[in-house]
Amino acid sequence: MLPPSYDSQPAKKFPVLYFLHGLGGDQSFLVSSGGWQVIEDMWEQKRLGEFVIITPAAGRSFYINSKDGKVKYEDFFIRDFVPRMEKKFRLTGTRSTRAIGGVSMGGYGALRFAFKYPQMFVSVAVHMPALLETLPHGLGNAGFTQFFGTAFGDPADEAFWKANSPFVYARRHHLQGLKIYVDCGDRDDYGFDAGTRQLEKLLNERHIPHTIHIYPGQHDWQFVAAHLEASLEFQSKALGAGK
Repeated sequence: MLPPSYDSQPAKKFPVLYFLHGLGGDQSFLVSSGGWQVIEDMWEQKRLGEFVIITPAAGRSFYINSKDGKVKYEDFFIRDFVPRMEKKFRLTGTRSTRAIGGVSMGGYGALRFAFKYPQMFVSVAVHMPALLETLPHGLGNAGFTQFFGTAFGDPADEAFWKANSPFVYARRHHLQGLKIYVDCGDRDDYGFDAGTRQLEKLLNERHIPHTIHIYPGQHDWQFVAAHLEASLEFQSKALGAGK
């Protein structure tokens, strides 16, 4: 998505938000969900600063390098995709003008990228992120791989799951200066509200500033739609994008 003045100001460079889709979604999820229209309306009403929004396709990769080494999504995104997009779309290409966000699996991916590469992103804002510190065991392995895919191994490898968790990087890396927004429904269908509370506890323990909300709701687009404007305004402010 290109902001309103992108074409009329051909010499101007813009901030960027990389917005990562969830499991079962693809690069068109903002269009199919109606999120696109929300953003257009916010721009029209001057409630949002001007920045480019890019939504890459990621399948069921969880935005990581898969355990079997066949899908190196993290390497692709960090080393290839971001640099190419920043040349292609007149982006400023600095940490202070680069944000990341996402929904569900994309929330997991966005938090993981932001916590692992805090030198790259000024802010991260996610909805109902797929946060579970241990593997969900109720599905059985066949059910897990059928639903979550094979990024974490087939059968899924608990140690690999834990090693790739956003929690690992939230504990390990210096995150001061990274602006963090997370929200999740209190009746999340996958229990991600528990993971969200766990992340809040961890960030509190490390004295890392953050905005985390548990709102009424489940794991669905209705929940995202109710809070999308808040996360976009958070990103716009973090990017310093003038309204």
